[in-house]
Amino acid sequence: MIQVIKKLFGLGTKVDYDELVKQGAVILDVRNEDEFNMGHIKGAVNIPLHSFNDNLVTLTEKDTPIVIYCVRGVRSAVAKKFLLSKGFLQVYDAGNIDKLIHRL
Repeated sequence: MIQVIKKLFGLGTKVDYDELVKQGAVILDVRNEDEFNMGHIKGAVNIPLHSFNDNLVTLTEKDTPIVIYCVRGVRSAVAKKFLLSKGFLQVYDAGNIDKLIHRL
């Protein structure tokens, strides 16, 4: 519960998304294809959350940093939890696309 409150108010550990991307992080967009086609972050890989399990083969390196985003941050949080359960080591939930655009 405390982590949720910290996240709501922008408290806690700050992640330098720009630095992660410079170091080779995968930018993962978990919105649906229509949302992705309406606009996305340059270089982002689109794996819609509804087809996540079937398309994880595109993410082969479990130690490569992954920065996830969506529209509001709900799908990205679900995707982060799923990736961590599959053994991915560096998964960062950037939340919504608008906030991430301003951090890159």
